[in-house]
Amino acid sequence: MFMSNARHAVAVAVTLGAWAVASPASAQSTGYQVKYGFGSALSDADIAKFKGLSALPDGRGLPPGSGTYDQGKKVYAETCLACHGDKLQGVPPPGPGGDKLIGGRGSLASEAPVKTVESYWPYASTLFDYIKRAMPFNAPGSLTDDQVYAVSAYILGEANIVPKTATLDASSLPKVDMPNAKGFVPDPRPEIELYR
Repeated sequence: MFMSNARHAVAVAVTLGAWAVASPASAQSTGYQVKYGFGSALSDADIAKFKGLSALPDGRGLPPGSGTYDQGKKVYAETCLACHGDKLQGVPPPGPGGDKLIGGRGSLASEAPVKTVESYWPYASTLFDYIKRAMPFNAPGSLTDDQVYAVSAYILGEANIVPKTATLDASSLPKVDMPNAKGFVPDPRPEIELYR
């Protein structure tokens, strides 16, 4: 319990310190003095780079754009296939070590669980968010929003979660019924109430 509270205190201190350093005007307007002598205020252009990177399960935060299975198949072949395989089967080490993306439905409670988009992820918006932030591995964040919607449509189409004729966008993506949507339960730990 002590370590948990200590970590929380450190996280709050670091966050407040970063806020004060990154936002000197805000810090000074609230009476705080910036004493570190490094960092700079974020411009609107800096902040704009992070928009569309926080897609929530209900679709809030998803950017404009759209993509289809056929478009995604092309993007996947160019940017994803080397790590995740031609059939989304993954490429284990000694290859690139890219995860398997489809298959494994119903395996999580078994002795040999297979964690994939199809078997594990509860929300399609999480797939978009992860691809947008972290993929491709050698150039994370380099795909356009349309390309991310398209790759999401391709993966979900190959997993038979959406029809291969579907067009995914900010409206349709959150409505995708993921196979493991009901596979998660609320955290019953009592101390979680301390952080709400």
